[in-house]
Amino acid sequence: MTRKALIAVLTTMGIVAIAGTIAGLGLAGAFDSDETSKGVTGSPTPTPTRDAGVDRTFDAAQTPETTGQGDEAPNVADETAGSNEPTEAPPAPDATSTRTRAGLAPGIEPDPDYKEALRSARFPIDEWTTDFSLHSVPYSEIESGGPRRDGIPPLDHPSFAGQDEADRWLDGAEPVIALEVNGEARAYPIQILVWHEIVNDVLGGVPVTVTFCPLCNSAIAFDRRLDGVVYDFGVSGNLRNNDMVMWDRQTQSWWQQFTGEGIVGDLTGRQLTILASTIISWSDFRSAHPDAAVLSRDTGYSRPYGSNPYSGYDDAAVPYFNIPSGLDVRLFPKDRVASFTLGDTAVAFPFSVLVEEPVVNYTVDGRDLVVFFKPDTLSPFGSSFSGQAAKVGSTGVFDSQVDGRKLTFRAEEDTFVDDETGSAWNILGKAVQGPLAGAELTPIVHGDHFWFAWAAFQPDTLIYGGKT
Repeated sequence: MTRKALIAVLTTMGIVAIAGTIAGLGLAGAFDSDETSKGVTGSPTPTPTRDAGVDRTFDAAQTPETTGQGDEAPNVADETAGSNEPTEAPPAPDATSTRTRAGLAPGIEPDPDYKEALRSARFPIDEWTTDFSLHSVPYSEIESGGPRRDGIPPLDHPSFAGQDEADRWLDGAEPVIALEVNGEARAYPIQILVWHEIVNDVLGGVPVTVTFCPLCNSAIAFDRRLDGVVYDFGVSGNLRNNDMVMWDRQTQSWWQQFTGEGIVGDLTGRQLTILASTIISWSDFRSAHPDAAVLSRDTGYSRPYGSNPYSGYDDAAVPYFNIPSGLDVRLFPKDRVASFTLGDTAVAFPFSVLVEEPVVNYTVDGRDLVVFFKPDTLSPFGSSFSGQAAKVGSTGVFDSQVDGRKLTFRAEEDTFVDDETGSAWNILGKAVQGPLAGAELTPIVHGDHFWFAWAAFQPDTLIYGGKT
């Protein structure tokens, strides 16, 4: 059976990606090998959720440079106690409430039938004061992932370590989220983010939220300000299209991590600014930013950092939870893609193509771009221990013009070289040797996501198929 045919059969059958069921059916890894799915392991020691206050200083005037549930889903929560059965919906705030509707996004109006919709909801509402009359997506698309609100605890007071200290527990090929704002860079190791998913931080004087959804392999950073208000984000415990639904503590609105859009509550329809970040290897980050700090394991929580609660997730044929719109069969669900949107155009560059074509000079929506690929970054999921997984690679996407001059690139050993000057560039788009040494390409906001997740939110995506 062909890859597309097998995916189509699974979709037609309505199979929800249940880890144990897939293993029992012998479907795990069916797209790539004859091996069955590895067991999902890892259960943290429960610890109390930390307080919600955030006391971090920043300059409010500064702005960044922006260019079906599993049988045994990974347990990364402090607690999962509590029924997921819906309770009576809280009343919507009235016009005199302190939570005024004066700031509603255009086109957002209260749903008069929201209580009826919540009666069949697949997520708990008893712990929320959210205005559920305001929502931009059907409640049928949202489901509980298991943990309750902040059962997967975000890091509100992150501490950071020096690189020599981090070298004691970070393998050089391990994945980290690289983020630079106003000239200040930090690394956020995935081996920590898989246990917390959200870090509320201040970087380069800007309040930021760094997020990672393991189910979608989506690492996305946001400027966490709207209209002069700084928002603190947590993990709601709910999912949509397998993607984490975040919540803010100021209004208890719900936010889609994949898009940065408010989808439930007072801030429905509002949009967070997405910052250019990328998953790269720890060694690549160190080389590019030798003096930068790295998120420390000293989090205040008891977690087995370095062990992997999602071991084998790469091998599972389909996601843990249902995709309401169905799977896009043009690629395997777990194929990684370097994906982004420019204007009205969404594009995906499959890693399976980039392995053979590590530099792609391309034009999207009239803009000249380049995609870089390096093969040495480890998967966050391929092994029970973070430093022992298979290599899957990492990407960078950039505007290929420097000072109004278009550059054309090629791969050469461990770097990328432009044809026009012979300068060598790293995976973060910085010239490290040659006439342009010190120059930087403008990054394009992109992600190295699983295909099923990107396609669920961007169904009209164009897929790059390689040189013709």
